[in-house]
Amino acid sequence: MIEVRGLSKHYGPTVAVDGLSFDVRPGIVTGFLGPNGSGKSTTMRLILGLDAPDAGQARIGGRRYRELRWPLREVGALLEARAFHPGRSARAHLSALAASNGIPRSRVEEVLGLVGLADVAGRRAGRFSLGMGQRLGVAAALLGDPEVLLLDEPVNGLDPEGIRWSRNLLRSLAAQGRTVFVSSHLIGELARTADQVVVIGRGRLLADTSVAELSSRSASLEEAFFELTTGSAEYRGALDSKGRTS
Repeated sequence: MIEVRGLSKHYGPTVAVDGLSFDVRPGIVTGFLGPNGSGKSTTMRLILGLDAPDAGQARIGGRRYRELRWPLREVGALLEARAFHPGRSARAHLSALAASNGIPRSRVEEVLGLVGLADVAGRRAGRFSLGMGQRLGVAAALLGDPEVLLLDEPVNGLDPEGIRWSRNLLRSLAAQGRTVFVSSHLIGELARTADQVVVIGRGRLLADTSVAELSSRSASLEEAFFELTTGSAEYRGALDSKGRTS
């Protein structure tokens, strides 16, 4: 389980996360929604110990990320799709990560096959398309066979087949009893993937409920999201009576 309690983070006068508390439970896919600038990426960085909170705490299985002895074996994360050396092959990138956490080399080949990159594993990753880079990022997150996964916009750049693959993968991982926490701007897709949803706006919790319950508040999850986040978006164009941007 991921436990977030009273988490706050300021960058100078900017409040990125403001007293945020929620749980991400195992066995389900939990979606993470919010307008641009709402604090989603910052929250994930705080959970992973990449930034230090000004107040509150985030724990994974009862411990802070920095207390994990073999982090890749316990937590898999995708925050930036192209977080690899462009001159290295996909296989070399994953092999280096495996060596750093005592993960068998055989696992590298397993995850390359799982994400559909086995045939291009020897190609320089810098030549990958955005979608292939996303798949490599997912492979890195899965490398240690972790029980907890945090994925920030994992379907960004994927084609329709890739989006369906990602959906099925996330649901299968949750069905194995893992904790799956995923952010996305594709609300319609998240409605088909997630069981639970955490919605934030300007760093504050707006909702922590099931997808079914939130969707029932309006015509769809997307409409419920827009109604919930009114006033929380930094930028939103005006719409005319037919819902067109003016």
